[in-house]
Amino acid sequence: MKNLITSVFFSLILLTIISCHTPTERQVDVLIIGGGASGVTAGIQAARLDASTLIIEETEWLGGMLTSAGVSATDGNNKLQGGLWREFRRHLEDYYGGSDSLETGWVSATLFEPSVGNKIFHEMVAKEPNLTVQKGTIVKNVTKLPEAWSVEILYKGKPQTILAKRLIDATELGDIAKLCGVKYDIGMESKYDTNESVAPEQKNNIIQDITYVAILKDYGKDVSIPQPANYNPAEFACCCDNDQCITPKEPHRLWSKDMMITYGKLPNNKYMINWPIEGNDYYVNIIEMTPQQRVEALKGAKERTMRFVYFIQHELGFNTLGLADDEYPTVDRMPYIPYHRESRRIHGEVRFTLNNVVDPYGTDKTYRTCIAVGDYPVDHHHTRYEGTEEIPDLYFHPIPSFGLPLGTLIPRDVDGLIVAEKSISVSNIINGSTRLQPVVLEIGQAAGILAALSVSKNLEVRDVPVRDVQNTLLKANGYLLPYRDVATDHPVFKVYQRIGSTGILKGVGKNVDWSNETWLRADTILVTPELSGLAEFYPEADNILKSFGTTLTLNEAVDLIDKLMAQEGLPGAGSTRDKIVQIWGQFHMDEFKPERKIKRGEMALLIDQTLDPFNRKQINIQGEIIK
Repeated sequence: MKNLITSVFFSLILLTIISCHTPTERQVDVLIIGGGASGVTAGIQAARLDASTLIIEETEWLGGMLTSAGVSATDGNNKLQGGLWREFRRHLEDYYGGSDSLETGWVSATLFEPSVGNKIFHEMVAKEPNLTVQKGTIVKNVTKLPEAWSVEILYKGKPQTILAKRLIDATELGDIAKLCGVKYDIGMESKYDTNESVAPEQKNNIIQDITYVAILKDYGKDVSIPQPANYNPAEFACCCDNDQCITPKEPHRLWSKDMMITYGKLPNNKYMINWPIEGNDYYVNIIEMTPQQRVEALKGAKERTMRFVYFIQHELGFNTLGLADDEYPTVDRMPYIPYHRESRRIHGEVRFTLNNVVDPYGTDKTYRTCIAVGDYPVDHHHTRYEGTEEIPDLYFHPIPSFGLPLGTLIPRDVDGLIVAEKSISVSNIINGSTRLQPVVLEIGQAAGILAALSVSKNLEVRDVPVRDVQNTLLKANGYLLPYRDVATDHPVFKVYQRIGSTGILKGVGKNVDWSNETWLRADTILVTPELSGLAEFYPEADNILKSFGTTLTLNEAVDLIDKLMAQEGLPGAGSTRDKIVQIWGQFHMDEFKPERKIKRGEMALLIDQTLDPFNRKQINIQGEIIK
């Protein structure tokens, strides 16, 4: 009895201690630090998978570069709208009255007011019962515990501790990855480190220019600002074709002043000023600075933008355009943060480079593990750096569209952490494509899936089955590979994505101006050698294929699949024809004519629906088949 009383006494003391700490400590499955582009989509997706999820953000806005930084003109993926990127865009279409209403400027097919983007992101997160957003929050320290992360924060000036099973770094500069001890790179790698032919001879710490964007509004009257300190019109003389421009640095990009101002024209007579040609780009590398040092260093970027606004008003004659008074609730009407094009880049389980994009099937098998897609060229901004001779010319370097491997989000040496935004494991060169807004939204969605599955399956992040992540993305109508053959709502969209992600049939990519393309070539006649990838999954496939000609009829395709099913011991072998005819009808294919030559897309459908290599043959994070 005495022991029982003693036990109860100490239990009450323990409960009292815990209750005293409860107000300043909370526990969640997934903690996302940063409410930017990737942070919002990571939070929404993790919450939809039943993970208790918390996003903490320093500012009062959500959306990061799309909203808080004012870059409300998305680059790329106009023809690759999937997942939460598509969902966000549909909300924009609903708000403004259709897809055409978003094409107000010529730089993008999706332009919107930053405040509207912020409003939509808030509405999206508010619909998720498993998701909480805590703004006005600063991270002070991060500690790894055996089964969780302990994150010390200041929430509106008051200390708190958050315990999280999984942590996602969605900050603009990869600050949390550094706190967690992740190895990373800053600046350009040498071509000898990455084997990228366009990389510099020697590595350096040069990053891309940042930009303090200005959102201007047409007030219909003169709203000229006083002349800023240190103003010199020569600084911007050749931002466009005008009387002051005598010797332009980039004569091949000398647009008219009307083209310059309508570049980022937004709805409701507003204008996004994010102009790289002798405009408001600014060079400073703040990545390793303290918070206070960053604030001081960024003053120069703001000042440059204000000088450019004055130039636009006074030298170009746009004196009715002034900083919008209904966008940012800041004292100076400027965005909360600058547009960071580059940050720390972690050392991940997979390193994605330009070579993976140019030749996705030639270096490794990581194309099988992709979780996001992009179609924008390599776009680097370096015009404000003094010493451009050190930097390769990376102005819209042409590439095909690409898929981004899952392993780029997973740090090599730190457990329980996922890295998103622009700090993923990529080379400096290809960051010029992976940094763009739609890609980063997709990165966040994949990060949210990975975190939630890691928690629900009680697996380390790197051990979550790749196909589980990909299947969850497909269920959410996301892209794995950038095939343009069919849209996400087409019955065979997921089929093409799955078979493409095995490599049994491979896509073909090409550079097409600003919007690059990759096609599975679903409507072309299948040539037998194009099935060489079958042997990686089914060892006897090559021997079987030798008995056929250079093309296959539908009957021969049935025979091939039947033999492979028999070798695999799959149910239905011997009656494959009946199943295939049934599949044909379910997917509303053309009439089943046994002697007709089979097309690539049709073969993809038959392989997927009978052999199902995507799900039956698991792969590791490197894309290698797990025997």
